[in-house]
Amino acid sequence: MASVPESDDVASRFGANLRLHRRAAGLTQEDVAFLASVHRTEIGLLERGRRTPRIDTLVRVATAVSVSPTDLLDGITWELPTTNEGRIKIVSREDE
Repeated sequence: MASVPESDDVASRFGANLRLHRRAAGLTQEDVAFLASVHRTEIGLLERGRRTPRIDTLVRVATAVSVSPTDLLDGITWELPTTNEGRIKIVSREDE
């Protein structure tokens, strides 16, 4: 499988994961949209990191590309707060 580009942005990382799994499944964006019952432009927006999915959309899109929702969230973690606030962290491939 091709590697996913590193990013500090949750939406971009999710989009890269989605694109990777969609291509591995041999599906077009339109195929995934049909199978997930979302508008075809939604898949493009998700893959380009222009939008983050709602939980129900995450589950439908993951099912459409035959992976678990956690596969689409690969590399996206929450760092526990050490002071007042936590933060989302994108894990690099070397750290996994």
